Amino acid sequence: MEENQMNEFSDMEFDVLKEISNIGTGNAATAISQMLDSRVDIEVPIIKVMKFDEMSEVVGGAEKEVIGILVTLEGDIDGMMMFMTDKYSAAVVINRIMGMEFSELTGALSEMQVSMLTEFGNIIAGSYLSAIAKLTGLGIVPSVPDLSDDMAGAILSVPAIEFGKVSDRVLLIQSVFDTDNKRAEGFFILIPTRKAYKKIFEKLGLIS
Repeated sequence: MEENQMNEFSDMEFDVLKEISNIGTGNAATAISQMLDSRVDIEVPIIKVMKFDEMSEVVGGAEKEVIGILVTLEGDIDGMMMFMTDKYSAAVVINRIMGMEFSELTGALSEMQVSMLTEFGNIIAGSYLSAIAKLTGLGIVPSVPDLSDDMAGAILSVPAIEFGKVSDRVLLIQSVFDTDNKRAEGFFILIPTRKAYKKIFEKLGLIS
């Protein structure tokens, strides 16, 4: 990948991104199992490089209400990362943590629900950051997570405005996990800067 180009990856570079995603998903399964105190099975993730303006359709449309948990990255790698999930999947997580029978989320999230979902998103983000750090030796410092409960289009506009000037594409990792016969879905969006991608591939010997 040339330094001034993020929109295209070689087959080898994309394979590296898939490997990072697979390791991160495995890390997340272990961490979520511990958090929920329950066995969690995660399907093989679907990994895509997508345009910002295609993202909302993947999660169900620009007007679909979702939970978005955003962190900014500093250190050897800068950029943003976001975990998004729909309200049903968020309800699966909250009810499992609280040991309650399943019930839908209605109305505004309570302070406790915000706290639980923020920690859940933080664990997933940390799982993928750990995968990148382990493979590359790069130091990555995430910010305190910021949770939003809004329509997908509004939530995605934040990273789109910030990083649209760098590239119109992001790395999307779509994961589905099952716990106690309940199926939940999440979307992990990695938005490193051009410089960050270059550092990752340099550390792995793909470019010099």
